[in-house]
Amino acid sequence: MTAEPTATPQPDDPGTSGTRAVPRIEDAYLDRAIREVHLLEERMDACPGCANAGTFPVKASGSPTADVMLIKWQSALAERQEGVSFFGRSGDAIRRSVERLGVDPSVLYGTLVLKCPHAAGTEPVDEDLEWLAEEIRIVRPRLIVVMGDRTRRAIDSLKVPMSEPLPAEMGTVARWTPAVEALVVPDIDDSMDEQDAKRQFWADFRALGDWYAAEPPY
Repeated sequence: MTAEPTATPQPDDPGTSGTRAVPRIEDAYLDRAIREVHLLEERMDACPGCANAGTFPVKASGSPTADVMLIKWQSALAERQEGVSFFGRSGDAIRRSVERLGVDPSVLYGTLVLKCPHAAGTEPVDEDLEWLAEEIRIVRPRLIVVMGDRTRRAIDSLKVPMSEPLPAEMGTVARWTPAVEALVVPDIDDSMDEQDAKRQFWADFRALGDWYAAEPPY
């Protein structure tokens, strides 16, 4: 078993005792999350459906200890080619949007309900839901941004302990669990090519900026 890394002692570091320093709790959480995400991805890579189809699961992007988890239904072509969610058009649109809202991109983690390209357009199977529930448990976000009605129904089917049904109304931050809030918005991939759809996505997504601005700075 590998020992946890320790911080370099500093003269005025309150966690320093003698020549050893107590690791910062944030670093310990990050190390744990990285390890657990890696183990989850190994399980995803063993998907027999992907092996039979000659494809690979599309992995998440962003910080595994993010405050905000973005969840959309499935991958687009660029994401399948790169193997990373929110790569290409959807990722660029989200980046521009959060910049306008004053949200730090480093607090975001993006993932999919249907991670396996061979399952595109279908209903999620048990493995999809197990993987998504595991991601939520690992990341422990303070807000989930749920993109589209299919994604909303999939998350409701997880039956996360102490969770409440996600609101069908979009653009309003609501309680999901005692520790996590939720914001339902249109699917980003369905909102890219039509001007009214773009405006509606932005009108609903901007609630993320209000939520972020109201969060305490610690």
